[in-house]
Amino acid sequence: MPSIRLPLRGRLLLQRRRKLLQARRFAWDAASRIAFGNVSRDTASQTPRRKYAARVPVDERREQLLDAALHVLVRDGYENVTIEAISQEAGVTRPVVYGAYDGLEPLLHALLDRTQGRALGQAMQLLNRSGDATDIDAWLIGATSGIIDVVQDDPDTWAAVLYLNAGAPAIVRERVAETRELIRQYVCSGLEAGMALRGGPDLDPQILSHLVLVTAEEFGRLILEEPPRYDKERLVQAMTNILRVLPKD
Repeated sequence: MPSIRLPLRGRLLLQRRRKLLQARRFAWDAASRIAFGNVSRDTASQTPRRKYAARVPVDERREQLLDAALHVLVRDGYENVTIEAISQEAGVTRPVVYGAYDGLEPLLHALLDRTQGRALGQAMQLLNRSGDATDIDAWLIGATSGIIDVVQDDPDTWAAVLYLNAGAPAIVRERVAETRELIRQYVCSGLEAGMALRGGPDLDPQILSHLVLVTAEEFGRLILEEPPRYDKERLVQAMTNILRVLPKD
């Protein structure tokens, strides 16, 4: 019986049909393996899985997010502090951030409150434990040593206070000015009594308190910028030398 040979067009159609059937069969086999759990471990390991942040108490999460926001702020500036940047820094998703704070504005207000509270609390604590007006030289030297310690221990908080005032929103500048004035007034009251007990010199304590505060802030910047060059011993010695040349009656 002679063989029957299909025309070229027919052979092409048949080949396409066979390929289509093979593709369908392959897809069906793959679907069956997935449905009935027959996927190999190698294949499963190649499937990306979304990472979820571990559940933590809301207060702990808020502190984590404030820390992340502060890192972004100090590193990138106010204009780059976004929910996306904060979530990436904290290693969480955006919904986690929104679950802790209603948005960027309340988060930044909370960060401002925390930063002001920390800076003011640390400054007042070190001034209180550095001595009193009965020995104004020892008080100022102790305060110089103390401010260097707190800046080194909490660099992000103090970098936000000492560096970022120029490009900050108005509310931040107002808070920084408010904090500085509270500290200056405390220093001024100590200088007023201490210089009299010291026996001079006869300097305006209001003006002198501004000079002391500016010096302390500059020492803080130096210890953040060039700690090997301007170490604690050098800065404390500088304050000691300044006080040593001030005359007494």
